[in-house]
This record gives sequence, structure tokens and C-alpha cells, in this order.
Amino acid sequence: MDDSPRQFLQVVNVSKGGAIIARKIAWAGSSSERRIGLLGRGSLRTDEGIYLSPCEWLHTFGMRFPIDVAFISASGMVLAVHHGLKPNRLSKIVLRAEGALELSEGTLHVTNTEIGDAVEFLNSSTSEPITF
Repeated sequence: MDDSPRQFLQVVNVSKGGAIIARKIAWAGSSSERRIGLLGRGSLRTDEGIYLSPCEWLHTFGMRFPIDVAFISASGMVLAVHHGLKPNRLSKIVLRAEGALELSEGTLHVTNTEIGDAVEFLNSSTSEPITF
């Protein structure tokens, strides 16, 4: 992400023993932050991502690289996943999703994150759980 003094989150897979999915997740909670998302980025490091909230579907129009996407419920359950969603595509609509976690392509496979898993967002500095 950028190097501005912004608060980042860490996301862990509770169902997989607290395995770290990504260490540097930006939270996009405003309409303008969600509209910008990852647009303009040339790439995404394996430990980076963005959490769009609220979000029940997304598009990758204008993106330059494929991403993995996990749609998350308000309780932290993974409801749906996209592996390697290519640029200029639409995701499926996930009506019960509270948000969408966009990650570097391959991250969901490497971390074995799948539908039904429980994930938790933590403050990167304190490791305290974050609720939205």
C-alpha cells in the first residue's frame, strides 16, 4: 500500500489455528475509499490487501493485475471466494457479505482459506481484535 501514516490491520484465519492471511490490510470504510480501492496500483505484495466494507460484490475494471477475494460475513465467516479474479471482471454477488477482502493472487490458496472459515481482523500494532 502507500507509506502514509495510516492504521493497517492484520487478518488471521481462526479456523486454521490463527494462521496469518495478510499483515498489511487497509480498511476502506468510506464510499470514496471503496471506489478507489486498488485502482492505480501496479501490483500488490503478498502481505498486503484491502478490506472493503460494506461490500456484497465488486468489479476489477481498471485494475492491472488479478486478485484473490474473500467475502466475509458480519460474524467473520468466509462466505465466498474468488481465486485470481482477473482485471475487467465482476465478482459474484454475495448478499450476506459484510465486506470483501482483496488480496494478492494466490494468497487464499497458500493460506488454505476457504468457504466456512472464520477470520479475524487485528490491530497491526497491538494485535487486539477489531470489530467493524
